[in-house]
Amino acid sequence: MNLFQHIGRFTLMISLAFRKPEKWKVLRQNIVIEINTIGISSLSIVALLSLFMGAVMVIQTASNIDSVLIPAYTVGFATRQSIILEFSSTMICLILAGKVGSNIASEIGTMKLTEQIDALEVMGVNSINHLVLPKILASLFIFPFIVLISMGLGLIGGGLIGTQAGIITLEKYIMGLQYYFVPFSITYSLIKTLFFAFFIATIPSYFGYYVNPSGGALEVGRSGTKSVVASSMVILLINLIITYFLLL
Repeated sequence: MNLFQHIGRFTLMISLAFRKPEKWKVLRQNIVIEINTIGISSLSIVALLSLFMGAVMVIQTASNIDSVLIPAYTVGFATRQSIILEFSSTMICLILAGKVGSNIASEIGTMKLTEQIDALEVMGVNSINHLVLPKILASLFIFPFIVLISMGLGLIGGGLIGTQAGIITLEKYIMGLQYYFVPFSITYSLIKTLFFAFFIATIPSYFGYYVNPSGGALEVGRSGTKSVVASSMVILLINLIITYFLLL
């Protein structure tokens, strides 16, 4: 199957996913479950990565400042820009594409393999709407909060290592965080995050739903790998496009 056929089938899946649900109560319950599965369960790894990456950025920035003409608060400024503009949105979403995306593809692929999806269709249930829509809505809801948490923890991690290691004083670090701050930077990151969240939910769902049952469990594993690769490529492409139009 070529790329255009994949795009056509993917578009069809999205159109079926956004049809009116048969039971709104079931949809709300599924969204709550997916918020916990997709978002809440990922907070620990996001928190750990953000703290350490904030610390690493402070150390790397300070180590590259070898001129007395560059003010100390530049460390805080550079760390803020790196975390808000790129790390907490793009890098965290790339990591979640691997963690969340593989889980979604494996979950739906296993349901396809065990004929649970066929059973839903026999009962007259729109299986794509039932399985995919809650994941999309949950991702669109929870991912911006995850990114905001990552931003805060990244800046905290940088401040902790900077002050405790004697790299920069807390006053200078906070000055750097406040220096020439443009609120649109956060808006830009959240806009990217919404696009990333949509594709992190839909691309793995596509590969899981259309897995070849005859391939068995091995094929389900392959679908998870394909979904992670495809999601990562789309995230990088979307990141380039949005950055070009919003920041230039």
